[in-house]
Amino acid sequence: MSDTHLVLHDPDGLIEAELPLDRAPHGTLVTAVLAWNDPDLAPRDYEQIALHLTGHAHAVAADVRRLAAALPKSDGRGALAEIVLREADGRLPTPLKGTAHCAQNRARLVQALYTSLGHLTAPVLSAT
Repeated sequence: MSDTHLVLHDPDGLIEAELPLDRAPHGTLVTAVLAWNDPDLAPRDYEQIALHLTGHAHAVAADVRRLAAALPKSDGRGALAEIVLREADGRLPTPLKGTAHCAQNRARLVQALYTSLGHLTAPVLSAT
């Protein structure tokens, strides 16, 4: 076995852009986490769920950012996406806590990012 390794340099995220997001399991997780009323999980379980949602939020935000950047400046969908992205940029770096509240906040963020992604990928109806 060799102890050499290959370092991938992809500053524009082109490889990631080619990988489709697997929305179904993450959507199910978001729905389940947001439906919690008074769950009784260990703090490390909440942290793991929040960590998983955080990683997925980063991936969805990258897609939203890429699609919004490709829109013409006059397209209002880009401005709305920027609002969601600013919110994500402010919330994603915050430390995770082993609480249901923290996991639910990450789930809400993923939900908002998916809503923004949906607006960016929906066909635009012309007013003709």
